[in-house]
Amino acid sequence: MLTMPAPTPVVRIDRLWSVFGKGAAAFSVHQDLDLTVQRGEMLALVGGSGTGKTVLLRQMLGLAQPARGTVTVLGRPAHEMGGSGAASRVGMLFQHGALFSAFNVLENIAFALNEQGTLPAAVVRDAAMVKLQMVGLKPEHATRMPADLSGGMIKRVALARALIMDPPLLLLDEPTAGLDPHGSDEFCTLVRELQALLGTTMVMVTHDLDTLFALATRVAVLADKKVITTGPPAEVARFDHPFVEQFFRGERGRRAMAPPLALQEV
Repeated sequence: MLTMPAPTPVVRIDRLWSVFGKGAAAFSVHQDLDLTVQRGEMLALVGGSGTGKTVLLRQMLGLAQPARGTVTVLGRPAHEMGGSGAASRVGMLFQHGALFSAFNVLENIAFALNEQGTLPAAVVRDAAMVKLQMVGLKPEHATRMPADLSGGMIKRVALARALIMDPPLLLLDEPTAGLDPHGSDEFCTLVRELQALLGTTMVMVTHDLDTLFALATRVAVLADKKVITTGPPAEVARFDHPFVEQFFRGERGRRAMAPPLALQEV
């Protein structure tokens, strides 16, 4: 009987060390860190301040290299994709959107396609308009400037820009930061719908438990300079570690995991 080979992870991190500074001033934020992300997952990275969550995102994007160990994305060393060449394989949604202030909405969305310089302008415009509407914006928003957008609209434009090349992997840094509860819920719904539609593998960093439980299929906890546990959110929340206790089962965690009021006993 033939045994099918295990699927290749979208992201594979092996024995990674992240070191900053030199000589006696050098310090590490990761030591022998291992992590895999499978196709179609929505993985949430959580950890305390200084645990290197965003550092990991930058290494997956090829913008930073580990001191030791390997980071492989879609079967290739991540550092080989660094810079604009990564855009077709890895999309990035930055915490505050990071839109180009001198470009209008459509120009921001189309940036990566324009940088390639291989498609006619009309094709680039049509592709950007498709992504604009995919994130719930209207054609009349295309000519607006970033300064004229609400926080929620900036997030949507940034998401459309991250998806313009149809990347199989999308990285999200604090995707709901700065949004009010209603805006956060709407954005989570949008991300969930797009993930289901496109089948995109997603890795996000978040401090927001509502966002985590709304989106994550799996959680990886960073502490003690490595990944200390991974699993479904409800399972990870029961893991015995001081950070997990504070993050998931402290006051903020109890609010996030409480059932809706209508389901609570009265």
